[in-house]
Amino acid sequence: MAEVDDTDVLTDAEGHTLYTAEVEKDGQIHCVDTCAEFWEPIVASDADVDAANSTLDGKFGMVERPDGSSQLTYDGLPLYTFAEEGAGELQGDGFTDDFQGTQFVWAAARTDGSSAPSESSTPDDNGGGFGY
Repeated sequence: MAEVDDTDVLTDAEGHTLYTAEVEKDGQIHCVDTCAEFWEPIVASDADVDAANSTLDGKFGMVERPDGSSQLTYDGLPLYTFAEEGAGELQGDGFTDDFQGTQFVWAAARTDGSSAPSESSTPDDNGGGFGY
């Protein structure tokens, strides 16, 4: 089990790693329905964005989800936690899965702005992910 290096990986207040999916770089939310049960959206308010920006130089924002709620973004990518891992874990980094015909490759959000999965946690030849 990979552990979070808290010096460069973003986490929520409880220590859960925050993830992004490059497929959502167009500003469209693709993780809905079953996807959002495994990859839980980080719901945000203007106050949450202001607080987050006070520590990381204005890289946070919000995007509207299809259900009308506001989701926190980092460098324009919506943020999620992985329901299958606990605080301090990094199992979702590099995880791939498919929901309703859209393939997601999840990457831990990092303070340096990178969102590529670390090589140590990239899925192996067994797939490392699931189709739903």
